[in-house]
Amino acid sequence: MNGEQPAETAAAAASVYRQHSRLFEDNRFVYPVVSRRSEGVSIGVNLNPDKVCNFDCIYCQVDRRSESETRFVEMAQLLDELRSVLELVQSGELFEHPKFENTPTSLRRLNDIAFSGDGEPTTFRNFDDIIEQAAAVKRDTVSNAVKMVLITNASMFHRPHVQRGLQLLDEDNGQIWAKLDAGTEEYFKLIDRTKIPFQQILDNITLAAQQRPILIQSLFMTVHGTPPDDHEIAEFCQRLAEVVAAGGQLKLIQIYTVARQPAESFVGSLTEQQLNSIAERVHSTTGLATAVYP
Repeated sequence: MNGEQPAETAAAAASVYRQHSRLFEDNRFVYPVVSRRSEGVSIGVNLNPDKVCNFDCIYCQVDRRSESETRFVEMAQLLDELRSVLELVQSGELFEHPKFENTPTSLRRLNDIAFSGDGEPTTFRNFDDIIEQAAAVKRDTVSNAVKMVLITNASMFHRPHVQRGLQLLDEDNGQIWAKLDAGTEEYFKLIDRTKIPFQQILDNITLAAQQRPILIQSLFMTVHGTPPDDHEIAEFCQRLAEVVAAGGQLKLIQIYTVARQPAESFVGSLTEQQLNSIAERVHSTTGLATAVYP
């Protein structure tokens, strides 16, 4: 659980947390945000500017109804943008920008470079190359202690070039945050709306976790006013236990809810009490560490 903050600091943090625009200045691929889960500045790298994703989650904040101006990743420009934004954060100039001038002092630190964006980053065909080259930019620009985080739905882990990219992450202080929002196939299809089988996601999470510790990111919500029922949460805990039983290393289970405008109007946020209840059940059932982000 996170420690309490003074009221004015908490209010300022809440304000900057809501600003998760993937547009910054004239950049097309790289954008800074103040992240509640990173507890600092996270530099986002958008590998899906075309807004194409192999999931269609009901809670997604990406507006897939509008056309994107950028359809292809230009590697050289992406790397130039990454270097520039890293330098802005490192120098402190970022916090002179109107979007970030109210960032509390405690959050004015560079925590990570996060591969996320408007779709599933591991569907990018040069995923391993971009990980390698971004790591080189990071080493040249800032401390190697800065993490590289892959925020992923784990759908493509079985592909050889993705496995190579994950290995490169391991070699450069990387971390995998794998999405798991369900315990049953039925609920998975309701929430994530994809043709990819639930078992493929579970197998890929297990494979990745057998090779290095990973984090699980789990977003729970109301659907038409109804939260996930006891059976669904019990099955979710069981899926986590099965990964561990197969030799998977789950470092942390992040339990959070909708914080910005979702894709569907029938999706709503859970209360902090509801999130804490899920986290307590996960911990008591599996023994795994949890963190709640209301």
